[in-house]
Amino acid sequence: MSTRIAFLKGHGTENDFVIVPDPDNAIELSPAAVAALCDRRAGIGGDGVLHVVRSAAHPEARELAGEAEWFMDYRNSDGSIAEMCGNGVRVFARYLQHAGHVAEGDLTIATRGGVKSVHIAKDGDVTVGMGGARLSEGEVTVRVGEHSWPARNVNMGNPHAVAFVADLAQAGDLSSPPQVSPEGAYPDGVNVEFVVDRGPRHVAMRVHERGSGETRSCGTGACAVAVATARRDGADPAVTGTPATYTVDVPGGRLVITERPDGQIEMTGPAVIVAEGAIDGEWLENALR
Repeated sequence: MSTRIAFLKGHGTENDFVIVPDPDNAIELSPAAVAALCDRRAGIGGDGVLHVVRSAAHPEARELAGEAEWFMDYRNSDGSIAEMCGNGVRVFARYLQHAGHVAEGDLTIATRGGVKSVHIAKDGDVTVGMGGARLSEGEVTVRVGEHSWPARNVNMGNPHAVAFVADLAQAGDLSSPPQVSPEGAYPDGVNVEFVVDRGPRHVAMRVHERGSGETRSCGTGACAVAVATARRDGADPAVTGTPATYTVDVPGGRLVITERPDGQIEMTGPAVIVAEGAIDGEWLENALR
């Protein structure tokens, strides 16, 4: 691999990503290559990789090309594939604007979790239509050390277990996955959110993202938290006919989540491009040995 590979670095509420533009899907990003790029000491560093590919050029997105020109081929920092990343979609949209592929206003982006509607506002915030939440029945328990809590099972295209706690410090060190029972409840792993109240329709959270450890933010997690909190508070827009909006503080900033009566959820927050350059092909080749 003697060529240099273009990259950018971006973040959404400090959930940070290595962005690899590859319109024709010509770059093979193996799990080991993704992990090397995301290494915070020996690589560029990031919670994941946003592989930017035209939908028509990717076998997993080809059938979506008529709905969305661009496909977000998202990878966790350990190289594993994820269905969706809410903060990642916002940063992906910001990259498309930065590169001149799109302008302010509305666009669509294909993901493994479906086609997402996006709005780039003049003030810099990006709003993503995150689809609907599926709330599964059944008891789920989250344990960290000597503490355990019942958790709400919320699926946002990827799985989440949302636990309400007295103090976010009780979540401990989230570099390793919290214990979730019953065993087998999440055969492909789960994102675990710990939540405290900050005020009326205002909460704060920490999260362990499967495949990445604790991150500064998680967009799908913030949506799952808002829905779980709304149900805890007795608010269901499908029943009341009134949208429910929650402010969700994450370690890296603030997101605003609105659930509408039709079940659709919108997430609004910042998205920033901070750097761009080139990955040295020889370095990457050596990193994979």
